[in-house]
Amino acid sequence: MTAPRASDELPARDIVILGGGHNGLVAAAYLARAGLSVTVLERLPAVGGAAVSTSPFKGVDARISRYSYLVSLLPQSIINELGLDVSFAKRRYSSYTPVPLRPAGVAATPGTAFGTGVTHADTEVRASEIPADRGLLIDQADLDATRESFAAIGAAADADLFFEFYKHCRDLTEKLWPTLTQPLLRRSEARALVDADRTWHAMIERPIGEIIERHLQNDVVRGIILTDALIGTFARATDPDLAQNICFLYHLIGQGTGEWNVPVGGMGAITDELLRAAIAAGATVVTGAEVVGVELRDEPADSVEITYHSGDDGAEHTLTASTVLSNVAPVELDRLIASGGQPFEGSAARPEGAQVKVNLLLARLPRLRDPNVTAEQAFGGTFHINETYTQLDTAYLAAATGVLPNPLPCEIYAHSLADPSILSPELQAAGAQTLTVFALHTPHRLVTPATNDAFRAEAQAAVLASLNSVLGEPIEDCLLRDAVGQPCIETKTTLDIEEALRMPGGNIFHGPLSWPFVDDDAPLTTAAERWGVVTAHPRVLLCGSGARRGGAVSGLGGHNAAMAVLEQLAADGVASTTYDPAPADGGTAGGGDDDAPSGFPSATDPASTTRRPAPTDRRAPEASAYTGGRSATDSSRAPTTKSRASTPGGSPKEDTPS
Repeated sequence: MTAPRASDELPARDIVILGGGHNGLVAAAYLARAGLSVTVLERLPAVGGAAVSTSPFKGVDARISRYSYLVSLLPQSIINELGLDVSFAKRRYSSYTPVPLRPAGVAATPGTAFGTGVTHADTEVRASEIPADRGLLIDQADLDATRESFAAIGAAADADLFFEFYKHCRDLTEKLWPTLTQPLLRRSEARALVDADRTWHAMIERPIGEIIERHLQNDVVRGIILTDALIGTFARATDPDLAQNICFLYHLIGQGTGEWNVPVGGMGAITDELLRAAIAAGATVVTGAEVVGVELRDEPADSVEITYHSGDDGAEHTLTASTVLSNVAPVELDRLIASGGQPFEGSAARPEGAQVKVNLLLARLPRLRDPNVTAEQAFGGTFHINETYTQLDTAYLAAATGVLPNPLPCEIYAHSLADPSILSPELQAAGAQTLTVFALHTPHRLVTPATNDAFRAEAQAAVLASLNSVLGEPIEDCLLRDAVGQPCIETKTTLDIEEALRMPGGNIFHGPLSWPFVDDDAPLTTAAERWGVVTAHPRVLLCGSGARRGGAVSGLGGHNAAMAVLEQLAADGVASTTYDPAPADGGTAGGGDDDAPSGFPSATDPASTTRRPAPTDRRAPEASAYTGGRSATDSSRAPTTKSRASTPGGSPKEDTPS
């Protein structure tokens, strides 16, 4: 068949999906395979949303995961059921955290050191004797070396407590993880399933800061744990609303272990596979189609009319659907329904993001201040910078008053160390490396359209200064230059993200995260309620990060929306729509390994690494209905390798979902 043009009027559809981010493609693949007619409308020239790879530096052949960059929450079941050819590189080193330098003019307090907060008497190394060039390296392949690293920063007494802390976390996450692809549990049911009341109380009912402060003494160690509660979340460790606890749980629940792995080929490789799966199933994907209104109609009975613009002339088109799945943020959905001319009871609160993302391409890795750690080790996991427990709280208080924190808490990882395939052979041979920086506590309130350019420059300078404070040489000396001599660095503020991806407030989760269960008195009478994708209108469901359990590059929002649709159709007696869970080629796919979080070793399940053979041609089939646009990876060069590292690793980190 011939792919339709965006200018063609499409017939009424069973399902129309607003937004071609990864969740929308997951939903499209499931529902098209169930025999439903599905159309995806994507505003941008390419699908993928935040899960894309791009080459942002002129004349430089490097594919950067521009927004999202690590994967933990994508279930193996989705990979297998959709027959995705994706793989993930594991990281041996969970994290490296240098002890921050003492600011000029600040004297050492007897028994303590800046950034360590060591107070317990049984520490073998007095904090005042800790060299300023030491750091904590968590090596998941060498527990003894990790214990020695704890001792080297004066935190020997915290080592066992650190490992024990994550062991108790797994009492929770291993039980709750399988439920994320099932109908929602009630709070009491989830608690009974976990069957660990003390852990439940500490993690679910009390601020996460309480247990961190009660059981761990070292400021660096405390900070390593707390960062997982603050990714994209502007909060303090002891906030009573527990937003930080919810964020923490999602950063540790993936695969039941909290391990975050590197997508081989970059984030665009995942989106490319999802696009292929959706098209192979029969979905229509239209790019360059900006939805401008959603009208809830009584005639035809219980239908939804979608108005969208496309083409250079912005021609207007309409499309009618039985059900609409919204892969846009709830605030954006409210706007579209209001634009459709009908009152809507959604009224989602406008969210606020709290991060700055910086992508760098280096000619080589920089030297460190710490002579005991190589750059490959330090950047091989998550590199924490100025993220002690005290520094994180100080940064929050500064940002809350409208000031960019100094020093700026940041964390870094080098995709190319785990997966060099994103670099051309020439860059690989020259020793080039990518760095991704995620700065915390930079809330959207700090920037306006009028100040965005100045704020971006200020935030970029603050990121580089924070990084330089722990390096043995300026990072600027290591930056590669592009074809016109400019340094290879790009910075994205929350406003940049909002404008590029329509994520309100630059919030990477589309809004506040929610527990992966509901309160005991919450209604669970409809399929949409049971799957956590409900809106105020029964024919409009959430399928993106704004759905309950939808955050991060997980596919959970798309999967759960699709399951709600199929459950409702079955209840309505539509027997012709049945889902075949077997992959199209009858094989299996790899990804999402089951390994321990930071510093807590466990065996790898060999079954989790099974991959179906790579297809001979990864281009979208011409017979499908993909309309124009580019793939999520804007370079035509295929990855040179698709191997998975054999050593365990990973740090519970994730930045931008879709």
